[in-house]
Amino acid sequence: MTDTIISSASKEVVIGFERPFVIIGERINPTGRKQLAAEMAAGDYSRVKADALAQVQAGAQMLDVNAGIPMADEPRILAEAVQLVQSLTNAPLSIDSSIVAALEAGLAVYKGKALVNSVTGEEERLEIVLPLVKKYGAAVVAISNDETGISEDPDVRFEVARKIVNRAADYGIHHSDVVVDPLVMPVGALNDAGRAVFRLVRRLREELKVNTTCGASNFSFGLPNRHGLNASFLSMLIGAGMTSAITNPLHLEEMTAVLGADVAMGHDPNCMRWIQKYREPLATGDDPVGGRRGGREGRRRRAPGS
Repeated sequence: MTDTIISSASKEVVIGFERPFVIIGERINPTGRKQLAAEMAAGDYSRVKADALAQVQAGAQMLDVNAGIPMADEPRILAEAVQLVQSLTNAPLSIDSSIVAALEAGLAVYKGKALVNSVTGEEERLEIVLPLVKKYGAAVVAISNDETGISEDPDVRFEVARKIVNRAADYGIHHSDVVVDPLVMPVGALNDAGRAVFRLVRRLREELKVNTTCGASNFSFGLPNRHGLNASFLSMLIGAGMTSAITNPLHLEEMTAVLGADVAMGHDPNCMRWIQKYREPLATGDDPVGGRRGGREGRRRRAPGS
């Protein structure tokens, strides 16, 4: 069993083999969101605030914070966004950037143990990011690609993951603090993408004993009814052993699939999270023990002849 502990100043979230699936909210990311990018670049974080609160309300246990805006001061913006989100919620954060200076700026102001998103198998990236992860006592997302790019062969992606886990160990980073992203490919382009990632997740769990995450919505790219397809895919990913995903918790189909899969996997003791989410409220006049007042079972019996 492997547990990856991520924390804020006052709350721990555990990503683990025998734990409920962890949703990492993806919406605080200006990539592809022109209005959000313009606002963040101008120092307006009102949409960041709204997205943070909405995602936690919808059930995200963690939040990913990204400030990748071309020609902007990404280290400053990322640090400001991290501080703002931490002032609003106690959800632990994934600090997300391809720029090392921005990662360090975010880590420097973060309160708790963050998840760094991310490191790849490229030698230059490993030599820069892994010392930073160790310095700040963080965990790290390891993405299964290297100098050769993203392989369609899941066995090649597994070996890249193994390399990152081994290099992390060289820096004193335990495998429990490496969360591998096996890279979900679009099934519309690669018909075996689902089976390949299921097999890869099982190997990562059984052989490397690492937790896993992914951008689950990549699977449905270019296809109709993406939410329905993503929901089915997430359920099967959880069955294969995936332990977290960076996704949008505002999509109800996907969230229902995750909660249902937790029940099926035995990760929701007594189905309490499912019951709390979906139990129908009592109608006016209902008796929670004896049924509806005034019904056949609720009426007092009268003595004969009375």
